[in-house]
Amino acid sequence: MRYIRIHKEGRLILATLTLILLLLNLYIYTQFQMIALVINVVISSLLLFFFAYFFRNPPRKVKIEDASLIVAPADGRIVVVEPVDELEHFGDKRLQVSIFMNVFNVHANWYPVNGTVVKSIHHSGRHMAAFLPKSSTENERSTVVIETPAKTQILLRQIAGALARRIVTYAHPGKKSTLNEHLGFIKFGSRVDLFFPLDTEIFVQVGDSTTGNETIIARLNE
Repeated sequence: MRYIRIHKEGRLILATLTLILLLLNLYIYTQFQMIALVINVVISSLLLFFFAYFFRNPPRKVKIEDASLIVAPADGRIVVVEPVDELEHFGDKRLQVSIFMNVFNVHANWYPVNGTVVKSIHHSGRHMAAFLPKSSTENERSTVVIETPAKTQILLRQIAGALARRIVTYAHPGKKSTLNEHLGFIKFGSRVDLFFPLDTEIFVQVGDSTTGNETIIARLNE
């Protein structure tokens, strides 16, 4: 039997919302006419379905033998593929690939490659629309740097958007990153940036859709 798996970041929210809506409907049942209860039950059901859908946690497993391949860390749409100056960690020019997530995408983030986390830091910031270029450096964000077994470092940046108000990051320095494992979760519309060495082979282009922990987006020159 198929059912919606709920991500751990949404379980308390859904439980709290269910309790609030239950009490609200009981109050309406005792104080108002039946038509008011029917309308509120319909609205409550739609609201619960939306939050359950947003916090869904689909089971996804990928098996990749080529350690140089990079898997998309998030569902969404490619909005940037270009060389840029990455000044926070590398201090030089890197290839940037950005994935924009709308409110209907799965918002769990996966590790894009096997390796070791060498840096994980959270930055406070603004909450402008995540698809804007400045959001990469001015919005609230978390930066995670992963070093592959071949000693190549890639940078992943979780970015909050206009609706996203909380970024959850499980990565910490020294942690082994593995495919099929969640790196974190971004609540509501948001974006993920990736920064690769300039000689990385990119398999996606602007406008392409990605499926987290499934779509192969790049190959490192290792």
